[in-house]
Amino acid sequence: MGKEDIPLVSIITVNYNQADVTCAMLESVKKLTYQNIEVIVVDNASKENPTIKVKAAYPAAHIILSAENLGFAGGNNLGIRAAKGEYLFFVNNDTELTPDLIQNLLEPFRRIKNLGVASPKIYYYDQPEMIQYAGYTPINPFTARNSTIGQFELDKGQYNTGRFTPYAHGAAMMVSRKVIEKAGMMPDFFFLYYEELDWCEQIRKAGFEIYYEPQATIYHKESVSVGKMSPLKIYFTTRNRILFMRRNAKRIHLMLFALFLFFFTVPKNVILYLLKGEFNLAKSFMKGVVWNLYNRAPTLLVR
Repeated sequence: MGKEDIPLVSIITVNYNQADVTCAMLESVKKLTYQNIEVIVVDNASKENPTIKVKAAYPAAHIILSAENLGFAGGNNLGIRAAKGEYLFFVNNDTELTPDLIQNLLEPFRRIKNLGVASPKIYYYDQPEMIQYAGYTPINPFTARNSTIGQFELDKGQYNTGRFTPYAHGAAMMVSRKVIEKAGMMPDFFFLYYEELDWCEQIRKAGFEIYYEPQATIYHKESVSVGKMSPLKIYFTTRNRILFMRRNAKRIHLMLFALFLFFFTVPKNVILYLLKGEFNLAKSFMKGVVWNLYNRAPTLLVR
């Protein structure tokens, strides 16, 4: 195999108060059969410096300590600035990599000329035969919702064929350096949630394709970071869902989405939260809506 067939891959992960979780992921990195890698761990201002633990788990890791919590995208952007690889593999720290993951993710880049991003088939860690991700459907221009293909389905081989997809999964995505040079880095103003969807929109606008590669697999410990129904998650998913549409929807679609939002989504969610006595979630939801009434939608990506 020639040198051009084994490009350097930069594996980038972000840690925030989860050193043990990150170290568990790094244990799976050590089992990778693809050897031409560098590992970058970005710490997003954790309460305790994770350096000693991370170095014990993976001595060759390049650790970047951020002075403040920059969110998912901001943390990954620090990793991008330090990365030397021709390809960058962004992976959540709450995952377990399979040994042949990297070479299987690289394979479609060799076959597809304008490929910019590839994501693997993602399984739930606690239910390893259950699929979390096998591609995405497009986002509905009126509801700003889309579906994750294969989610909660047992894997019976029904998604074993690779395909183009509108969006990669933020938990695990291989990105060509050419993408970053042309489309820019992750949009860090989202802070948490929707940043990879917005980034994929910019990447496709720049002329690249996004691919789901089923031969590459990974296991995801979903929602270790913020919980399934936390006020933090409700706020950012609400705020960023609206922000995503403001940045990417056509004007007519944005008008229809606004009608759907204010006459259906807002009353429905507020009523449901109040009926359940989840006043903190109702407050976080409305805070996410109101943010968009007083803040402009950024038009440029961080470079």
